[in-house]
Amino acid sequence: MTKPSKSDLAYFVHPTADVSTEAVIGPGTRIWHQAQVRERACLGVHCIVGKGAYVDFDVSIGDNVKIQNGVYVYHGVTVEDGVFLGPGVILTNDKLPRAINPDGSLKSDADWEVSPILIRRGASIGAGVVILPGVTVGEFALVGAGAVVTCNVPAHGLAYGNPARVHGYVCCCGRPLHELENHQWKCEVCDEFYTF
Repeated sequence: MTKPSKSDLAYFVHPTADVSTEAVIGPGTRIWHQAQVRERACLGVHCIVGKGAYVDFDVSIGDNVKIQNGVYVYHGVTVEDGVFLGPGVILTNDKLPRAINPDGSLKSDADWEVSPILIRRGASIGAGVVILPGVTVGEFALVGAGAVVTCNVPAHGLAYGNPARVHGYVCCCGRPLHELENHQWKCEVCDEFYTF
């Protein structure tokens, strides 16, 4: 058994990043320029948080997650292991956003209801995607760049457009699957078969 290196035991935070002392950061995670990680956010091991990314309070991020530049992950979001969030992805949390109450008073945290988002293991979310509250993106799904996701995406689903629709399925390797018969799908690169 090899002894873990010092870099495996620690995490890295760029001097310009703002990471709360109440956040939990896993070993080997790297947080880059001008990123912000709020109170009680929990990031797993070997994650990458890109320049200008925002991770809100109480957000849960799994292991080996790549959060690219300018991504916003708001309160109520859970991101499982091995997820890719492309540049400029926005994961929202409020289905009925308002700045004020009907009486004109400024809304507080107590005046709104979080609708959680769940991004399942191995899913990839392309650049500029907006995911609306209450959505689950399934394991190893692939959401194409610029999509607006308003409803759930199944495991291995290939979704794109505005609003996003499922246009097929993808392999764990990310390549499109080819439909055979009897709900069977095959990856021409990996020779893997799937049933949906």
